[in-house]
Amino acid sequence: MTRANEGRPNAGTGTGPAVLPLTPIGIIRSEHRELKQTPIQPVCAEGSPGRIEVFDEFAEGLTDIEGFSHLHLIYWLHRAGPAALTVMPFLEDVRHGIFATRTPTRPNPLGLSVVRLVERRGSVLLVEDVDVVDGTPLLDIKPYVERFDLRQGTRGGWTERVDGDTMQRRGTRAEQPDRPYITD
Repeated sequence: MTRANEGRPNAGTGTGPAVLPLTPIGIIRSEHRELKQTPIQPVCAEGSPGRIEVFDEFAEGLTDIEGFSHLHLIYWLHRAGPAALTVMPFLEDVRHGIFATRTPTRPNPLGLSVVRLVERRGSVLLVEDVDVVDGTPLLDIKPYVERFDLRQGTRGGWTERVDGDTMQRRGTRAEQPDRPYITD
């Protein structure tokens, strides 16, 4: 068994590549129809409305979700380009390793966003601060819990070199509307 296969299902069994079954639980709806115009991070999509349509067979899982103000959405970046191990993120014109960015062109194109829950209507969640392209498959929802999720004294690596105004301009794509989606 190679180190790359450690901990993977089917590792070393000769039965082929690892299979990790993922089942979408719903669809993310947003006003963002084109990748080139989709905000790059939730903080750059403040107030941008969206809708989470949870499939009926998973609707019971929304019980008590109304008590949370924010949610983590985990989704499949179904329109991301091919994976790359180094990329030029939206904040800088310098290449960085894929795992030091949030670019969608990942070995496993998983997205993660924190959105604000506005209202639940049965199996539909109305949310804001959505930075996700319309029609994105939703894999999971987890409540954002400040006392679990907020960490004080963290480091932001290379992103700390970029001021807030630059981040907002670049993150809403106002400064670079034609930059490819393969950016962070």
